[in-house]
Parts: sequence; structure tokens; C-alpha cells
Amino acid sequence: MLDANLKVIRELPSPFEIKEQYPLDEECRKIKEERDQIIKNIFTGKDKRLLLIIGPCSADREDAVMEYMHRLKKLQKKVIDKIVIVPRVYTNKPRTKGIGYKGMLHQPDPTKEEDMLAGIIAIRELHLRVIRETGFTCADEMLYPENYAYLSDLLAYVAVGARSVENQLHRMVGSIVNVPVGMKNPTSGDYSVMMNAIIAANAKHRFVYRGYEVESKGNNLSHCILRGYVDKFGNAYPNYHYEELKTILKLYEDSGIKYPAVIVDCNHSNSGKQYEEQMRIASDVIHSRFVSKDIHKLVKGLMIESYLVDGNQKPGGEVYGQSITDACIGWEKTEKLVLALHGQLGI
Repeated sequence: MLDANLKVIRELPSPFEIKEQYPLDEECRKIKEERDQIIKNIFTGKDKRLLLIIGPCSADREDAVMEYMHRLKKLQKKVIDKIVIVPRVYTNKPRTKGIGYKGMLHQPDPTKEEDMLAGIIAIRELHLRVIRETGFTCADEMLYPENYAYLSDLLAYVAVGARSVENQLHRMVGSIVNVPVGMKNPTSGDYSVMMNAIIAANAKHRFVYRGYEVESKGNNLSHCILRGYVDKFGNAYPNYHYEELKTILKLYEDSGIKYPAVIVDCNHSNSGKQYEEQMRIASDVIHSRFVSKDIHKLVKGLMIESYLVDGNQKPGGEVYGQSITDACIGWEKTEKLVLALHGQLGI
């Protein structure tokens, strides 16, 4: 019997049905296979290029996202010898208080009511369109582990957020994923939580997933994302500095993880949500890589929140290409940042 507080809206199609209705064609499948291998080589050390996971805080509207992706495609051609770009197409958004805009999955149109069926279709179609039109495969956040299956054949990179990283199901589903899974440090900054999540995702598991008893092989490309942290008073502190990276390196050495790796999130608590600071932080991290060969090997990439227009606005705002969640650097700053990183890298 269903709980009295639960109202069933409708039964949703399974991931199998959605994938049949909105399939990945053979040409796009080859693109994904090639991209997967390149990204894997970066994490295993065979490819020395920097991974740059960059894009809007949330993919709120298809037209603006696609314009951004086409601009990013042109920029990728200029820096491909040193930087591999993985666009952020974040269609699920965590909310600190559980209310507000939760991403395209919930609201394909931020100005209208929630519609999960339309959302599932919209997020798959958007990821497919990016692959077809730009040759990019993208990153998304695994906010809901059960929903990962709707995009599992499309994604190049999966992130587990600071509020999800301690959850057992997120960790076990991370062990299913066959692309890199980044585990963010929790908002408290406790590295043991993050490292335990990485170890768990590296391991094999048997569990219940979407009504099936399943067994995972483990994901040896699971790694950490440093995003800064807050204390009990809500004060933000960064964790991208040289000393912090040395600490993470030691934790990896003690863990026995096969492929130690760090992605530095240049926004969130690392920037104190001062989004323009991302440009300085990115440069600082690259400098740390130059100072230490060990850190150079450890830090595989950066995460940047970027869109067409600087800043952010409330959902329903009229500024085309401006974030309706966290503030992002606009396109002019984005291009300047990427070209500056290219010039700073000494691969």
C-alpha cells in the first residue's frame, strides 16, 4: 500500500524504452568511443593534456546551451594540442533547501510546471544534439542515481555532488559507470568522506538497482573533485592550494587507488562564489603543477562554470544565456581564460 503522502502521477518509460525511442546512431557512437578513450588516457597518464570541464552551472534552455556549445567547438580547435574540453550539460541541479529550480529534468521550460516525462526526453535530446552538432560528449551530475540510466550511453564524465557523496547508492552506482566519476569533497570539507566514496566506487558491488539485482565491476577511474568547503558558521574556505594538493596526494598513496586523480572545481567554495575568481584560481592550480612533478601528475583537470553572459538571474529572467542558478563567467572571459591556460601549459 502506498503512503498517504504519496501521489502517483504516472508510470514513466524505462531507460530501455527511452533509448529505443531516442537512440544514439552509429556515427555518434563512434564519436563517444573515441572521446571515452581520450579521456581515459588522460586519467591513466597516457595523454598529458589538461581536461577542462566547462559550461553553464545548469543547462536551463536548449537554444542558449547550443549556441554556447558551438562557440566552445571553435575554441576547442585552437587549444586541442594542450586542452581537451568536456562541456558541462548539467540537467539535474541539487538545491540546498530542496526547493527551487531543479534543472531541465524537472522543468524543460523553467517558467512552466514540473513535467518529468518531458524532462527525461528533453535531457536526452539535448545531449544527443550536442554530440551530433559539435562532436562533444558531455559531463552531467548524477543527482539521482536511478536516472543515470537514461543517459548512460551518452555521457563522457559524471560528477557526484558535495551533498550526495556520502550516499551509499551514489557510490555503488558510481561503480557501474564506465566513464570517469568525480566525487566532490562534502560541504564540510571532510576528505575521509570523499576518499571513502572513491574507494567504494572503485570496488565491486552487488545491490538492487531500478528493480534488478545487479553486480558492478568497479570503476577504477573514480577520483576526487576539490570544490572548497564551509565551516559551521557558513564561512567558505578554498582547498585548491599547493599544500592541499600535497595532502590529497598523500591520501591517495595511503589508499592504494590505481589511478590517483584530482579535478579542481574553480567555483563554489573555492571561489567563495565570487565567479570571476575562477580565472585566477585556474592559473594558480596550473602554477602548482609546474612547481611539483607529483602534483602535475595528480591534477588532471579543472572545472569552470561559464555561460554566454556574466553573472546570474532568477528563473524566468529575460537575459539570454545568463545562468539561472550559480553565477558564471560570460563568453568573453571564458575565451580569455581558455586561451590563457593554453599559453600557461607547458606540455
